[in-house]
Amino acid sequence: MDGRMSAPGVAPPGASPEPGRAGRQTDPTLALALEPYRAGLAAANPEKGPVDECGVFGIYGHPGAARVVYHALIALQHRGQESAGIVAADGGNLIAHRGMGLVSEVFEKPESLDRLVGDVAIGHVRYSTTGSSRLSNAQPIVVNTRRGGLALAHNGNLVNAAAIRHQLEEGGAIFATSVDTEVLVHLIVRSRAGSLEEAVMDAIAQVHGGYALLILAEDRLIGLRDPHGIRPLQLGRLDGRWVLASESCAFDTIGAEFVREVAPGEMITISEGGKLRSQAAVKAAAPPRPCIFEFIYFARPDSQLEGANVHTVRKAMGRQLAREAPAEADIVIGVPDSSISAATGYAEEAGIPYEVGLIKNRYIARTFILPSQTGREAALKLKLNPLRKVIEGKRVVLVDDSIVRGTTSRRLVSLLREAGAREVHMRIASPPYRNACHYGIDTSRSSDLIARGREVQEICDAIGADSLAFLSVEGMVQATGLPQDATRGFCLACFTGNYPVPVPEGAEKYALEGGCGDD
Repeated sequence: MDGRMSAPGVAPPGASPEPGRAGRQTDPTLALALEPYRAGLAAANPEKGPVDECGVFGIYGHPGAARVVYHALIALQHRGQESAGIVAADGGNLIAHRGMGLVSEVFEKPESLDRLVGDVAIGHVRYSTTGSSRLSNAQPIVVNTRRGGLALAHNGNLVNAAAIRHQLEEGGAIFATSVDTEVLVHLIVRSRAGSLEEAVMDAIAQVHGGYALLILAEDRLIGLRDPHGIRPLQLGRLDGRWVLASESCAFDTIGAEFVREVAPGEMITISEGGKLRSQAAVKAAAPPRPCIFEFIYFARPDSQLEGANVHTVRKAMGRQLAREAPAEADIVIGVPDSSISAATGYAEEAGIPYEVGLIKNRYIARTFILPSQTGREAALKLKLNPLRKVIEGKRVVLVDDSIVRGTTSRRLVSLLREAGAREVHMRIASPPYRNACHYGIDTSRSSDLIARGREVQEICDAIGADSLAFLSVEGMVQATGLPQDATRGFCLACFTGNYPVPVPEGAEKYALEGGCGDD
């Protein structure tokens, strides 16, 4: 779980090195000496269904960098609960601590943070969207190369990672993990570019997908976002120091100021003296297509994305849903927590009283991102308890953010009927989820999705509701208050099947597992 490594200097960016420093050419056959990890957990569960993604955070120039990252990762915990890690730069050393579980569990012992000295650090919370859930796949990944020590934290998914890895292995490369992040590491260190930033640009020119990436070297912090901006990355300031995060809620937690979104295709380098440099990381311009599911489910309601508050957008989605799909009912209830905003919007627009009908046990993980179907079903029984006195004898509108496999919806309807609901009308504040995401959300098989190939009435019958309706694609986009056209819009692939980045046929979550068994 812990590791300290000595790292030689990393080449500075650009064509003009800093005084006294010279850029280095990298041997294209450079082998990676990846830092060893301890024994991992069990092999991936092949029945795993759709789950969440990951969160990243980085800070430059703060004397307590690792502790700031720790608090920021707690704010981002909703983005991944499988593993967590922090890497700090202390002069020529990169010091890492990673583990399986929640941030508070991984860093339970005070010494785990005390030893992460240095004023630059990055952190990661993970749910596996590529590669299985085991310690060897925990991030940030740390490597020691001729460019110096590097640590990478990645949110997203590279759709062509399997093909690139195969080519690299054919050329003699050795991989220690089954995550696509390691493919990026190999491409970076094999680049002949003279600077680290140029090597990163060489690497990302070869990959496709959705990603937000942080790279930590001994003397700089690099952040970049994919050309379509599918995965979020934001820039902030804390006491005059630059910070980068997946969501602005992390800035609020540590007392930082939100500055702006990192632009699609933009690379930011923060170096000595806190100097920030911005440049285009990709040559070809691409229309922005941020993931709309961030607004629907993933992001915290107090986060700001693409200039809009998540809670406000979700409430607007609920209002639009009430206009599109009214229901004769006595009360409206929402599924805690991600659907509460939409449910209140629905109730206000419909003129139906909003009630708290489901009580959430705050100490149970989000069932959508639990590693197995069995675990999700068992956790739901512990997680939500219906308020019989509120529900009994009532016609209930149950508002949820989405239906993915349908298992949770079926159980929710059953819970309400057991509590005495006379009718249960399910209203979903997003369109039918019919297509697998390949950009950082784990829906690796479209066949897992209940809406795939089924009409709305068939889904309604399957979950046992009296009626079911979904928000339209047009209504969903309209509720964001942001445009959707040829020059700017959202990634809607999970609803429409229109993928902004082409996906290779047969792309699948565990494609990188070959030969990389359990640790």
